[in-house]
Amino acid sequence: MKKILFVASECVPFVKTGGLADVVGSLPKALPADEYDIRVMIPNYHAIPFKYREKMETIYYFQMDDRIYVGVKRLVLDGITCYFIDNEQYFSGLVPYYDMFQDLERFAYFSKACLSSLPLINFRPDIIHCHDWQSALVPVYLNTVFQGDPFFRGIRTVFTIHNIRFQGTWDAGHIKWVSGLPDECFEPARLVSPFQDTSIPRSSWNCSMMRGALVYSDYITTVSNSYSGEIQTTSFGDGLDDILYCRHERLWGIINGIDYKEWDPETDKQIFFNYNVKNYVQGKRENKKAFQKELNFPVNENAFTIGLVSRLTGQKGLDLVDQIMDYLCSLDINLIVLGTGEQRYEDMFRYYAGKYPGKVSANICYSDPMARKIYASADAFLVPSAFEPCGLTQLISLRYGAVPIVHETGGLKDTVKPYNKDNNTGTGFSFAGYSSWELMDRIKHAYYLYITQRDRWEEMQARGMAEDWSWANSSKIYMDLYSRM
Repeated sequence: MKKILFVASECVPFVKTGGLADVVGSLPKALPADEYDIRVMIPNYHAIPFKYREKMETIYYFQMDDRIYVGVKRLVLDGITCYFIDNEQYFSGLVPYYDMFQDLERFAYFSKACLSSLPLINFRPDIIHCHDWQSALVPVYLNTVFQGDPFFRGIRTVFTIHNIRFQGTWDAGHIKWVSGLPDECFEPARLVSPFQDTSIPRSSWNCSMMRGALVYSDYITTVSNSYSGEIQTTSFGDGLDDILYCRHERLWGIINGIDYKEWDPETDKQIFFNYNVKNYVQGKRENKKAFQKELNFPVNENAFTIGLVSRLTGQKGLDLVDQIMDYLCSLDINLIVLGTGEQRYEDMFRYYAGKYPGKVSANICYSDPMARKIYASADAFLVPSAFEPCGLTQLISLRYGAVPIVHETGGLKDTVKPYNKDNNTGTGFSFAGYSSWELMDRIKHAYYLYITQRDRWEEMQARGMAEDWSWANSSKIYMDLYSRM
């Protein structure tokens, strides 16, 4: 029985701000329980719903470094044992993240507390699988501070990059203060870039927690094969391309999956009408009409309905959308937007919803029931991201028969097969150059196929629904990786 501990800042259903939580919550359940004892460790945020908090049991509490309280709570859900690191000073807020300055201290504490708690809760994992910068110091602590304890010797680590843009970066003086790591960790080519200008004071050197994980982990993974290649370049590596290129033989690109039991239009209780690949044409038509009525749109089953469910940030290609909105709304379309993020993009969609009532719906919030209604009613789904490590929304849209329109980058390139009119193949539309002109060209192509060749459009929907983007395939690759380790 292989023992594996997932360490992360998020996990569904407890707390979620992005796709990281979906992966940490669903991948452990996809691995065979008779071969793997997989457990998950996250902070005990006050933001975790009370229905879960009231079921947690405190199994241990202690003073780390003889001064800092650490509580460990436990809850078994869907066969997975989940641990929650408890400290009200750090995790009592109503949101999981604050600002970077505070979060550096909070997650340095979390990383060290995770390791410190393991001997006390009597769980020694063979592998610790860390996710994103919030757990990046686990491999660093393990291979430095904790090597004096025989309990920790021989534990292997794998670090998964979900988004390299967020690294836990500050000056070396502050990170050394919050982490208590030894001086050796702050030499160039450790947590500090090998290209650091050493003529400036050491405490002012630029320092990255994620770089530390890339140096000290046994293996590195990221969430799509294309993204694993992209981040080895200066264009996408965000200052870490040197270490990723150096360790490319230990870097694996493994596409994310989605939970096909959780995302299933045939059983989804949040949508208006259930459907499957056999009756999807009628099912999606009925969902569209019901949703149009709910949104106070004119009920028109032939209106080309485009969904967009996203964080509203520059990464997501919304600058391109802004440039084409007036032309887009000259067509017979509905555009339904759901998400929160940067003020400029929230206001942008509010503006267009006011300018084009009955065509644009701007829902500046996050609502899981509404997201599901969008997937079920949309004809097409828009993901024009400037970069996208993997992306889950396009996988869900395929599952629900909404044809994705994507930028050819990262996981979007790996999961959406471009439509080929000559042999009638493909599952979506994609554009290579990051420009509003190319995006509008792909939307127009999709629109006119939908209007003039509905049979081909419906065949493409069926091909997307028939594909398998569950964890079935990717979990086998993770099993291979764990076996190698």
